[in-house]
Amino acid sequence: MKLMVLPCDGIGPEIMSATLDVVAAASARFDLGLTFHEEVSGFDSLKSHGITLREEVLDRARTEFDGVILGTQSHMDYPPVAEGGRNVSAGFRIGLDLYANVRPARSRDFLINKAPGMDLVIMREATEGFYPDRNMFKGVGEMMPDPDMALSVRKITRHGSMRICREAFKLAMQRDKKVAAIHKANSFLMTDGLFLECFRTVAKDFPEVETEELIVDAFAALLVRQPEKYDVVVATNFYGDILSDLASELSGSLGLAGSINANAETGLCCAQAQHGSAPDIAGQNVANPTSLILSAAMMLTWLGEQRGVAPLMDAGAAITDAVDAVIDDPAKRTRDLGGSVNTDTFGRFVADAVAAQAVAA
Repeated sequence: MKLMVLPCDGIGPEIMSATLDVVAAASARFDLGLTFHEEVSGFDSLKSHGITLREEVLDRARTEFDGVILGTQSHMDYPPVAEGGRNVSAGFRIGLDLYANVRPARSRDFLINKAPGMDLVIMREATEGFYPDRNMFKGVGEMMPDPDMALSVRKITRHGSMRICREAFKLAMQRDKKVAAIHKANSFLMTDGLFLECFRTVAKDFPEVETEELIVDAFAALLVRQPEKYDVVVATNFYGDILSDLASELSGSLGLAGSINANAETGLCCAQAQHGSAPDIAGQNVANPTSLILSAAMMLTWLGEQRGVAPLMDAGAAITDAVDAVIDDPAKRTRDLGGSVNTDTFGRFVADAVAAQAVAA
């Protein structure tokens, strides 16, 4: 199997290096035969190619590779699109039609958290919504009719809503058979109204699954009050983005939040840390690589499920277990978790834990 690797900006190269150490250990243990091919993106690509993400990189990811591991991006600091500052993350999601952004949030008893018992997955639609760089065929969905007025367009489609809802219900069937749809249909009568219509339509195909419809602001409060109640949560792009960060931070840290972008129809999947590029600590070897490591584990599991390849699923589970085993030891935690371990050392700890499981077995 071939994986495309894009370290990108900020702490991306550091956490990518640690992640690849772990994935390589899993590949060796489960005889996956993984190979890694690095591509430049972000500021490095802007410097060498005049654009942060080349179209040929997307074409290769689509046709030549089994999966993608994407590092962190500093897209807020990129120049305008016309000057080469393409949003790398959005480029992959739109270019490869990776509509399902899967973001789990799980509290761990051995780490301080604000949401005991939380174990949920937010299924976020990732190709439309209130994101002006991805909701128009040409141009962007924001405009300024005059210097003192700015407008933004939201796009919600039946196609986009149906497929993310279906993925949410499919996931719920593997878990506790509960799905909550998040909306603001009391205000966004047409857009969220269409999303809810699609949710109810898909629900008819899954009678075993318990459903709930929650207004987004109320759900934010309930997520703090009773986080253990929720299993699978499905939301449009903007709501899912905000709520997944909230859930991850409540469960312990955004730095522990894995994430994949996937398309079940094409079989394409991209692992991506849920957090940003943290340029203030870039190059210091102090960043926590857990989010990207867990994202890579999610990607292996997802690819294994899609292809019916048990060793891939086993590798994903082994990496997840190894991460938990390492951070359960306070002496092996990174600085953000109260420890003193560097990025590369943490990666080696997790890689060693993956390998040690094979010895124990």
